[in-house]
Amino acid sequence: MRVAFFGSPAFALPVLDAVLEHHEIVLVAAQPSKPAGRGLKLTPPPIAARAVALGLPLVQPAKLRNNLEFEGLLRDSGAAVAITCAYGKILPAGLLTVPRYGFLNVHTSLLPKYRGAAPIQWALIEGETQTGVTIMQTDVGLDTGAILLQDTLSIAPSETALELAPRLSRMGAKLLVEALQQIETLPRIPQDDALHSIARLLEKDDGRVIWTQVTTRIYNRYRGVAGWPGSFCLHNNKILKIHAMQPAHMGATQPTQSSGEPGVILEVSGAVRVATLDGAIELLEVQPEGKPRMTALDWARGYAVKQGSKLE
Repeated sequence: MRVAFFGSPAFALPVLDAVLEHHEIVLVAAQPSKPAGRGLKLTPPPIAARAVALGLPLVQPAKLRNNLEFEGLLRDSGAAVAITCAYGKILPAGLLTVPRYGFLNVHTSLLPKYRGAAPIQWALIEGETQTGVTIMQTDVGLDTGAILLQDTLSIAPSETALELAPRLSRMGAKLLVEALQQIETLPRIPQDDALHSIARLLEKDDGRVIWTQVTTRIYNRYRGVAGWPGSFCLHNNKILKIHAMQPAHMGATQPTQSSGEPGVILEVSGAVRVATLDGAIELLEVQPEGKPRMTALDWARGYAVKQGSKLE
């Protein structure tokens, strides 16, 4: 089948590769290249770079709405179906009807739960133990289209977004290939809008650790924001990034003080433990403002962090 592929980040690469194994990709659409790195060199998104390497027709439109030139390219490509996977742009209604079978989206949640831009992250933040992938028929709503296929995946108790995303990407690739094989016969199952929830795009402040929350909620947020924006708090009015943490009971080998005023450091010998509303978090790896990453114990020693110090 002739397929148009819409995607941008590295997450979508396994899906692109899987489609290419079974079908002819006649057009790739990706986000425009952006400045990146210290030299702010114009850098293409991973899907665009892969398309160039494979010699696939590539376009990177700045906008899709009222873009008649792009609509013409899609129509002239002869694509029978278009695939979106983490593309990052809203598709105008007029575009959805160009391919014979419309657009199929690889969405990393069990729709109608976690519609929106960050389903992987919010599933972890909310403490879900199970997630999955939905292949849906794209319509004009926010992930409201009919469901073609779904598959579930168990989430490990300590799994972060950085670890869960590749597993969901591989699952999405497999499920999409199955959907394309059965595209003419698969039933389109409407979503139950009454059961929907929204997974909004994360903001920088979503990584702020709120020590007055219970331990599990702090830990789940850390798991969800891993990668970006990452977890952070303030120490002496300077940002302290937290690259690795765990509930204190997970790392304890002997009885330790496990309660106190939220944000207060309970222990700095053998481990760095910080009080939460109902227990403690053990810091494993941190990064003081303007400094490299280091173990939490090295940070405590180097910055004279003592029992009773306060994180905010």
